[in-house]
This record gives sequence, structure tokens and C-alpha cells, in this order.
Amino acid sequence: MAKDGKPRDLIGYDALQQEALRGVVRAALKHAAAKGLPGEHHFFITFKTSAAGVSGPRELLDQYPDEMMIVLQHQYWDLAPGETFFSVTLRFGGQPKPLSIPYAAITQFWDPSVDFRLRFTPANAERAAPPLTAPQPAAAPRAATAAEKKPAADGPNIVSLDQFRKK
Repeated sequence: MAKDGKPRDLIGYDALQQEALRGVVRAALKHAAAKGLPGEHHFFITFKTSAAGVSGPRELLDQYPDEMMIVLQHQYWDLAPGETFFSVTLRFGGQPKPLSIPYAAITQFWDPSVDFRLRFTPANAERAAPPLTAPQPAAAPRAATAAEKKPAADGPNIVSLDQFRKK
């Protein structure tokens, strides 16, 4: 028993629950990679850019040194969900850029079409030296946008969500 009189969780139920819910994200991404996004479904995925295993273009990760939100809806390419991470290519400033994101780095997964939201505690928010490029993912049809920038007239549809975040 802990000093405060409460029993200690020696099994680690919180960590087990977080891992199980990350499995939901993995399954949703696998469905999207195999069959596309049905109906109005789309995903807002927020992740810690400084988490171990996150990779992408250095200039992009430096632009978002703490956290970044991406949107998988109409324009995303090469979505490749693996067992411990997923990779995807998105347009930033009109240029395709590959990202690789471990599920452990995800802090929020939201499908606003059905108001399904999961929040996570990041497992490890430390990253060694950021890689210059992400590994090349397997090919899959589709493409996505990234949040936190204004869209160009002929560029991707990117939305800033900073004003809606709780501080």
C-alpha cells in the first residue's frame, strides 16, 4: 500500500488502457489505408513532434517544436500503418512531405464526423537528433492536409485550430 493509504497499481492499468486505445487508432488507420475513408469520416491526429521515433523534414518539425496536428481527409498519400507507427505523406506549403509517427507520440485522435475523440498521455516526449527525412512508406491512394496554417488560394485546405485549444 502507498503512503497515502491507497493501494498501488502494480499491474499498470493506465498504461494498458492507453495501449489498447492506441490499438483503436491503429485499426482506424489500417481501415483507411486499405479501403479509404468512408462517408464523411476524417481524422485529426495530434502528436508530440519531439517524441522518440517521430521523423519528417527537419524544417517542418522545427516549425512545430512541441506538438503538431495533421488532418487525414481528402489529400493524403502513402498511408502505411504499422504495428508501432504509421507513415503518411501530406502537403505543406504545396509540397509533399513524408512523416513517420509512432502511436506512442499521439496525444489526440479525433474523427469529427462522428465526434469520436481519444486523448493520450505521450509515452516519451524526448527525441534525439531529428532525422532529415522520414522512411519511405508503402504506397497507398489518397492525400491529407495539415492544420495550423492558412490555405493558399490553389494550395491545400489547411485550418488553424489554435484558437479552439484549451490553454
